[in-house]
Parts: sequence; structure tokens; C-alpha cells
Amino acid sequence: MNKDKIFKLAKGFRGRAKNCIRIARERVEKALQYSYRDRRNKKRDMRSLWIQRINAGTRLYGVNYGNFMHGLMKENIQLNRKVLSELSMHEPYSFKSLVDISRNAFPGNKNVVFPPKKDGISVVL
Repeated sequence: MNKDKIFKLAKGFRGRAKNCIRIARERVEKALQYSYRDRRNKKRDMRSLWIQRINAGTRLYGVNYGNFMHGLMKENIQLNRKVLSELSMHEPYSFKSLVDISRNAFPGNKNVVFPPKKDGISVVL
């Protein structure tokens, strides 16, 4: 890369990393390595977040994530995790119907006991 391109990419860096070519070149190279790595990590993090949201939504109805997904697979319902997490947050009635379908499809879901309801939080000081 030429000098102008490096300084353009180094804009906003702190100290001599923004205006000294030798240091800027090293910092820009490292920044590009970080951005390459984190574009892949972002996909991993989002998938993990979607799974956590689905798991939280299914546990409200007494089913865990693995059994829920297995039931959907047996019923050939092909919704991806992103859509399922959005449904669990914004469309609770639609998500409950999916949980019921999954529960009927997979026998492991039927013997689940619903968690006890908490009627308030008491704080001890």
C-alpha cells in the first residue's frame, strides 16, 4: 500500500500511529487483521445470542432448546435461529404455537414440568 492509503486507514488512531508512516503501517496492518478475524467472530456471537434467546423463550413453556429444535426438525419446520429468536421476543403467541407443535412431535418434551411461578421478589437488607 502507498503512503496516502495507509494514512487514510490510520485516521483516528492515537499518537504517532496516525502520522508516522512506519508505526502507522504496523497499526493499520494489525487493524486489518482484527477486522478480518472479527467479521467471523461476529457471526459466531450472533448465532450464540439467537440460541440464548430461543432457549429463554422455550423455557417459559417448560421445554429446553435442544428438545424444541429436535421437535421442529421432526415436524420439518425449517425456520432459522434468527427468525425463531425474533418470534420469541416479538411474537410470543406464535412462538408458543411452535413450542406446542414441537412438544407434540417429540416425546421427550411431554414429560416436562413447568417451572414454578415467582409472585414477587423480596429484598432482605
